[in-house]
Amino acid sequence: MTGKGEAAIDLEAEYNNRARVPDHQAVMLRWRAAAEAARAARPPQEIAYGPGEREVMDLFEAAADAPVAVFLHGGYWQALDRSWFSGLAPALNAHGISLAIPSYDLAPAVRLGHILRQVRAATDAVRARTGVRPVVFGHSAGGHMAACMLSEGRASAAVAISGVFDLAPLIPTSLNVALRLDEAEAAALSPNHWPVPDGSTPGGTVLDCIVGADESPEFLRQSRMMSDLWAARGVETRYQALPGLNHFTVLDPLFDKDSAMVKRIVELARPR
Repeated sequence: MTGKGEAAIDLEAEYNNRARVPDHQAVMLRWRAAAEAARAARPPQEIAYGPGEREVMDLFEAAADAPVAVFLHGGYWQALDRSWFSGLAPALNAHGISLAIPSYDLAPAVRLGHILRQVRAATDAVRARTGVRPVVFGHSAGGHMAACMLSEGRASAAVAISGVFDLAPLIPTSLNVALRLDEAEAAALSPNHWPVPDGSTPGGTVLDCIVGADESPEFLRQSRMMSDLWAARGVETRYQALPGLNHFTVLDPLFDKDSAMVKRIVELARPR
């Protein structure tokens, strides 16, 4: 439960998505099957962006000079890796967009600040390869990090899907056993407190906040809050709650080359 003004909110229930969605394993098995099929059809290039075992990204090239989008996976910074999400590549490749998917180290072996440094290195490696800042999109923890990359001028645009932009509500939950966030660290690593990409510095000024309409009220609030906060300070933001989708099925549109979500990422990835 939370403190003053929010005593009625059960933060564990709001943020523990695996507990909230009983059939999440079936959805994740679909991710795995799609990933295996995509890798078999078109094996990715493996590109090291650092010296660590997990500092590697898969690059699914649409063409040698194609724009590159970067996908940052979720798992509350403590689960999964790049191999789970290869199935996102075919839809983007069909539009001439390459896809890079980095792995990164996980909590509790490392702290969140370390993970953010790795994601910076991966994003910068894509920019060094292509000569331009990539569009960065991510899910859940990846949505948080996509917004961070935009704030820091490393992305040309960001699409945050079911992101967590204020980390403080995670502190009293079981999710924080691995993360070990205290109030100071949570505040320091929450992009809602970070500089706004308002055009005064290099990088993009477009942030889309997308969430499943069937997600918890807190996840809906987080995306709405971030969209409204940055819009009020000069960012071009979009907020959308997708009907009938939960925290896991919200990724379903990314497997469909004709979906509005895929077309939006394609639009943002192409040179303007």
